[in-house]
Amino acid sequence: MSDRAARLVIVGAGPRAVMLVERLLARRTKAATPALHVTLVDPHPPGAGRIWRREQSPLLKLNSMARDVTVFTDESCTIAGPVRSGPSLIEWAERVRAGSLPDVEIDDPDLAAELHALRGDSFPTRRLQSVYLDWFWRRTVAIAPPGVEVRWHRGAVQWVDDTVDGYEVALADGIRLPADIVVYALGHNGREPEGQTRDLLVAAADAGLTYVPPSFTADADLSVLGPGADVIVRGMGLAAVDAVVLLAEGRGGRFARTADGRLRYEPSGREPRLHLGSRRGVPYRSKVSSQVQGEPPTREVLTPAAIADLLARPGTIDFLDDVWPLVARELVWGHYRELFTGHPERVTTTWAAFRVTLREVDGNTAALRRAVAAVVPDPLDRFDVPALDVPLGDEAFVDAADVHRRVRRHIADDLQLRTTQERSTAQALFLTILLSFLALADIPTERWSARSRAVDLPVTWHTFFSYVASGPPAHRLEEIGALADAGVVRFLGPEVAVRIADGRFVASSPRVPGELVTTTLVDAWLPGSGAAASENPALRELATRHGREVQVSDATFTGSLGRIDVDADGRVIARDGSAHATLFALGPFTSAMEAGAFTRPHSNALPLRQTDRVAGAVADAVASVRAPRRATAPSR
Repeated sequence: MSDRAARLVIVGAGPRAVMLVERLLARRTKAATPALHVTLVDPHPPGAGRIWRREQSPLLKLNSMARDVTVFTDESCTIAGPVRSGPSLIEWAERVRAGSLPDVEIDDPDLAAELHALRGDSFPTRRLQSVYLDWFWRRTVAIAPPGVEVRWHRGAVQWVDDTVDGYEVALADGIRLPADIVVYALGHNGREPEGQTRDLLVAAADAGLTYVPPSFTADADLSVLGPGADVIVRGMGLAAVDAVVLLAEGRGGRFARTADGRLRYEPSGREPRLHLGSRRGVPYRSKVSSQVQGEPPTREVLTPAAIADLLARPGTIDFLDDVWPLVARELVWGHYRELFTGHPERVTTTWAAFRVTLREVDGNTAALRRAVAAVVPDPLDRFDVPALDVPLGDEAFVDAADVHRRVRRHIADDLQLRTTQERSTAQALFLTILLSFLALADIPTERWSARSRAVDLPVTWHTFFSYVASGPPAHRLEEIGALADAGVVRFLGPEVAVRIADGRFVASSPRVPGELVTTTLVDAWLPGSGAAASENPALRELATRHGREVQVSDATFTGSLGRIDVDADGRVIARDGSAHATLFALGPFTSAMEAGAFTRPHSNALPLRQTDRVAGAVADAVASVRAPRRATAPSR
């Protein structure tokens, strides 16, 4: 046995990787053995990583307010590791402004101006977030206890080999790093094109058309979209909003306020004309800026008792059949609790009386609408889940101008509902869907049906959650409205489909007469999961050699999650079904419930709980590193 330091290599150095290091070091004591050497490998700077790197457009922002961003545990966290509190993004900015963090130097005048103007309800740029994350990285390293060395190696991991003593991590620059323990913390990755995207790439190339496939907006080549060109943009989520920002204000246009306070866009003349469409036909709901003023949100339907009842049943749990109806009813309760207790002057009965009605009708949309109409006079105060999810319903439109006006009106209504205090029910709804998200984490992964794991949770539920709770800042939607008024943006309507005909892209909606024919298409959404087809060679190898993608199957569904199979402690599941003792994976590319990286303070957030649990398992592996180990995967 050797007394050398345990060697931990982390593949990736973004926020989740550094949060893992912080959680690991929080467990260290002066008596901890063996000594520990940690190396994070990433071509991008530690803390920010690729997504939050400083070198990107200053127009790109977080979709979270500065007060809602933290990388630190706090007293709300139900974790096994010690709590080590630290400042949220706004608290960090306040300390920098006060001069109490002398180790933060900002030499960029624009970043310095942003920091000094930052408020709790500001939506920071990704570039400012990178400074916060860089400080978090440097702070984590600076307070490492004796016997611990933490360093960053700029580079890209190509593969990981098994050796007699552990692992050898091969980098693209030819360097090989020895390791006893390896953690993959790769964050979001692109993948090789598949299906319709692959077919479109081939067909567009053959026809000489311009096609921008799904990608991370900051990395997409939008220079191929010429001034004045008619561009079909499929998707109306965050990636589409970022693309619109870069193609409008990013090309020299300017927003200004009129005397009556209306936002107006002044084109530069270099913008393309952007024709936006999607399944819903409307943008994601804006972030909420109101505050709850009635009774605080609580789980009324999807309660711990309800979860226990589901778990007590034999067989699997189906999201759409068993859980979604509970979530939908919970959202109804969250909205009306706030309306009746926070704004009693806008209803004609009491919350106590209406609670009785809700018990009878909350799962029946038609009956709910009738009951609500009788006691809630203002249509904007009324709520049901189908109208929230599909605001255009089954409406048909006379022509392109008709649907454009309708979507423009929807944006204005959404901004009123989600940014004014009189409509604080939107904040209650946001908090209720967060409570529902946390409740689903109490259902063990193995209890879900195969289709729930492969489709309903990662796609149906995640997309709905993002649409309602993780949309763009309100000012972005106001800007899209101004761009629509200026003729830079047009709305195509719901259920938009695109095909190639006669050497052109053709976009159409079944509920809007006519078609849009052009030579340019942008698919504005992020690449889907697919570890075995990832653009990242280290992730491809993990999926096909050391580990495996999760395959799910039952009597009604068989499919792949496209994600790396891990156990509850983040240990990679080998191809034979056993768990690696010293190989871990953490992040959105794994089978663990997707939770993001940084999160809201004082919310017992799932990302912090997940990261702490994996850190505990890694700490156990470090403590036993000197025990003999036999590789579970063949040598290369």
